[in-house]
Amino acid sequence: MRELPMNAKIVIVGGGIVGASVAYHLAAKGVADVVLLEQNTMTSGTTWHAAGLVGQLRATQNMTRLASYGAELYEQLELDGFPTGFKRTGSIAVANNEERLEELVRGADMASCFDIDIQHIDVDTLASHWPLMHTDDLIGGVWVPRDGQTSPVDTTMALANAAKQMGARIFENTGVAEIMTTGGSGSAGSGSGRRATGVRTTDGHEITADAVVTCAGLWSRHLAAKAGASIPLHGCEHFYLVTEHIEGLGQGLPTLRDPGSNTYIKEETGRILVGFFEPVAKPIDAHELPDKPFIQLEDDWDHLAPQIEAAIHRMPIIGETGIRLFFNGPESFTPDDAYILGETPELRDHFTASGFNSVGIQSAAGAGRVLADWIVDGHPPMDLGDVDVRRFHPFQGNRKYVRDRATETLGLLYEMHWPYRQKETSRGARRSPLHDKLLAAGACMGEATGWERPNWYAPTPEEAKYEYSYKRQNWFDHSAAEHTAARDNVALFDQTSFSKFEVQGPCAVAAMNRICANDVDVALGASVYGAWLNERGGIEADLTVTRTGENKFFVVTAAATQTRDFDWLTKHLPANGSVVATDVTSAYTVLAVMGPNSRTFLESVTDADLSNEAFPFGTSQQIEIGYATVTALRMTYVGELGWELYVPSEFAAHVFETLTDVGVDHDLKLAGYHALDSLRLEKGYRH
Repeated sequence: MRELPMNAKIVIVGGGIVGASVAYHLAAKGVADVVLLEQNTMTSGTTWHAAGLVGQLRATQNMTRLASYGAELYEQLELDGFPTGFKRTGSIAVANNEERLEELVRGADMASCFDIDIQHIDVDTLASHWPLMHTDDLIGGVWVPRDGQTSPVDTTMALANAAKQMGARIFENTGVAEIMTTGGSGSAGSGSGRRATGVRTTDGHEITADAVVTCAGLWSRHLAAKAGASIPLHGCEHFYLVTEHIEGLGQGLPTLRDPGSNTYIKEETGRILVGFFEPVAKPIDAHELPDKPFIQLEDDWDHLAPQIEAAIHRMPIIGETGIRLFFNGPESFTPDDAYILGETPELRDHFTASGFNSVGIQSAAGAGRVLADWIVDGHPPMDLGDVDVRRFHPFQGNRKYVRDRATETLGLLYEMHWPYRQKETSRGARRSPLHDKLLAAGACMGEATGWERPNWYAPTPEEAKYEYSYKRQNWFDHSAAEHTAARDNVALFDQTSFSKFEVQGPCAVAAMNRICANDVDVALGASVYGAWLNERGGIEADLTVTRTGENKFFVVTAAATQTRDFDWLTKHLPANGSVVATDVTSAYTVLAVMGPNSRTFLESVTDADLSNEAFPFGTSQQIEIGYATVTALRMTYVGELGWELYVPSEFAAHVFETLTDVGVDHDLKLAGYHALDSLRLEKGYRH
């Protein structure tokens, strides 16, 4: 047995296809000392039981680029003498109703913008691709000729062997007990923080490293948590079955996706493999799994009865053929059904590629490539906001939260992807102090980073439910009325979910001017709208900075970028502690009063002078409303006169009641985020 090193440039934890891909791409970039540690044998976690589907089309252009790269790399490895088993079988997706067909056609039209070859096909053409398929209830579908299939084990070993040929070292049967760390807490945002310094194996051996990369699949969350980092994912039981050999089935048939029945079908060495993405999954935590490789869980025919029946309907020969294997294995899923990539904000020099939601085979190559770029170059090579670990709030690593959400996210891959579709599980976690009052007023809540936010208001609470469609949804007219109120009169928005940071210290002005593109050395009370840029001139954040003291600033940014923006801020503050940032998001409720009559309305609840001369645009003042003193910021994202009121949260209910009571005489209308979006877009505000 080879002796473990005492140090390495980069240590990768996990020997599945993702860890192997990261090792391969780091070695390909010339990193000389890459060490990969696998607690058992390569692929023995979850890679070994993957179906091996390699699709290309994803929800955004950059994610599609990364998925497409996977097919290209696996094909090239085969040509280079590293067998992967990859073949371009193509894939078809079928629709049995008009709404599903519209979704497929929309996806195909989007794919054409991403340079993906995808074709709308009729039922006869569908049948020609899979002659055994029952098509009487189908109305059409799409054909992706360059999608493929690969052998997960062979592809992993191809990546691993190529990485070793370039100098990477791989050690099997070497478990990692913990990630070693150094430094302070970093919680105050001093710019110092904690960092990963290496790993300690289960045998007590320590390997120091410049960076640690956690690619441990559904075990990633627990390993990272020991070091104080959050990787929000949870395991689920994931099923497929394989028939006995079917005479004359043929080889190289395309992958068949039947999202309406939550199933996919592929030919597997003369047999049929049927995989399932059932709407309600069975969660299982890593701690509930046996401590051994190649885990196979108990079967559960009853759980999958509707999906098995649907698969037999689509492919009747399945019901006429014996079942060779009913497989149930663990897989990891994230709160938003997208994988997790990047440097964890709680722990510097600790990176992760985890939580691949059962699309790890097609995603591993692209994820490994961009993560290697990120590690070596110090920044991601493209916009990776869809998968950046910093898109999550720390609370989303809560065990119950990720467990409850995982039961839903497993099935989302094949569910309808309606515009504004809302998750149903793990709701109600983060609420405005006005939450119950807004519900009573008819608010239909949407979710953003765990926040419950009013997207639109129905006439009654009972009507505040989405009726999803690709056409005119039921909220359109209600949101239009809110839009009109803000444009013609006055509307009130609850924007408490805004992320809010205080930055202060003797060097605050210099530090903020270094971070901000615009000059923030302005008069007290002045607010500056602008961007935070990186060293390449790219935009990292779009926000407002208000000067609240000689050496103090108040930063307001989007709810969805709270973790990311705070991480960027603290990472670029002086390391000597002369400037401190504090996340004060929960301290303030935000009520935005917007519309041409907003001044007249507010003058009825405050004695403050709100005239242009006394209260210019882009400035803030302390004003009294009722019994409360609030910070009023004259700012607008709707293109009309307006003020954002930052209310200490304990006064939120009182201020809201004061506004709405007086608002009756002014036809004040509560408005939600759908109206906010249409208002800003109408005025050309694109961010």
